[in-house]
Amino acid sequence: MADKEALCEKIKEIYPDIGECGIDVTVDYDQENKAWVVDLKKDRHELKTFLEPEDAETCMLGKQCIGLGIQIAQLKDNIMKT
Repeated sequence: MADKEALCEKIKEIYPDIGECGIDVTVDYDQENKAWVVDLKKDRHELKTFLEPEDAETCMLGKQCIGLGIQIAQLKDNIMKT
């Protein structure tokens, strides 16, 4: 299983402006849902999405980050619009 710090760093690598534009990102594993929770916060806005462990592993191995990228882009766009 992916390490939460490594997964968080991978997200920041894909979207380096997340920290720079005031969006904070955290990643935690949700035992109940058996999935990673990616949480983006900006000011009083907060959005969360689930990332399946298989998708996180594939991304961390450098094989494919499309699913993760699409989810993070959607969350980022939603935060920036509000």
